[in-house]
Amino acid sequence: MKDIKIINPASAAIVMALGIFLYGAIEAFPFVDHYLGKGLTVMLVLIGGVVYSALVRQIIRRDFLIPFLNNPVNSFVMGAWIAGMSVLCNVMLKYFPDLHVIVQGIAIINTFFLFLFLIWCVYNFKRLWDQPAQHATHGVVLLSTVAAQSVVIVWSELFPFVSAVVVLTVVSLGLIFYLLGVLLIGIRYREDPKWSLAEDWSNTNCIIHGALSITGLALVSTEMMSSLFYLIFWLSVFVAVLSIETVEVRRAVKRVQAYGWKKGIFTYNISQWSRNFTFGMFYAFTMVRHDQPYYLNTMYELHEVFLSVWAWVVLSALIIQVGLWTKEHFPMFRKGDGQKAV
Repeated sequence: MKDIKIINPASAAIVMALGIFLYGAIEAFPFVDHYLGKGLTVMLVLIGGVVYSALVRQIIRRDFLIPFLNNPVNSFVMGAWIAGMSVLCNVMLKYFPDLHVIVQGIAIINTFFLFLFLIWCVYNFKRLWDQPAQHATHGVVLLSTVAAQSVVIVWSELFPFVSAVVVLTVVSLGLIFYLLGVLLIGIRYREDPKWSLAEDWSNTNCIIHGALSITGLALVSTEMMSSLFYLIFWLSVFVAVLSIETVEVRRAVKRVQAYGWKKGIFTYNISQWSRNFTFGMFYAFTMVRHDQPYYLNTMYELHEVFLSVWAWVVLSALIIQVGLWTKEHFPMFRKGDGQKAV
């Protein structure tokens, strides 16, 4: 039987991860930003072109699309397609503002697909809620929130005339999806007392804090809330980051103990890009809030220090992930081990 897989459906996460670095954390490295920013943006556009053209060729194939849509968990990965395009729009507008009209056209198409995706999310959440124990729900369902808020951020840059009612409706729907998703993830682990941190905790669960970060960025972009609200929200996201990443560290330790360094944590998997995106998004949320005078507060100095440190975390994690991707896709870097990624 002919292989129907052209590209991994989650590949848009690569665009998300690379794009959010160019949108935010790169500014902590002025030399790279000034001399390489535009070139890296062109590379991102080329990567996005390859990824999205392959996705289009794949989704028009009925033998792929029907089984994909019938999976109420994995089909949420479509949210990465929308979020990836949103991030690409933001980066293009940042480095090539003269392309404003072209980016607007892309954003309009992306908005159309967002509303189709939101309808599908309602249907999928109903399916999952009716039979929560039948599916191993994980952080991918929170891409519903990420997709919604990513488009709101684009609207704030390109379409400031969009009604505040529409903006708040989409943001609120994203938050409702977030609450539903977290509840379903909690039910999944509660209903399986034998679940293992090393085996059953998904890489995509880091979106638990990433979805909050992009919600914070969307809210900051709307400028509709008070400075105190944003401070409390940022602190809540910060606690979520510490909590989830503490679990991630424990998971890494257990996997290294069970499988060794290479197989435990240094084997490539497409879902790992979600971590790069969430790290970069928390930086972007903090950066935008920090840079706007309206949001200055008693934590300004803390944010200044945090941004200087977190930028290196984002960059280091991205370099490691690019290295793992390179090793996986170019055999000459495998040193003859021939081990297949899990």
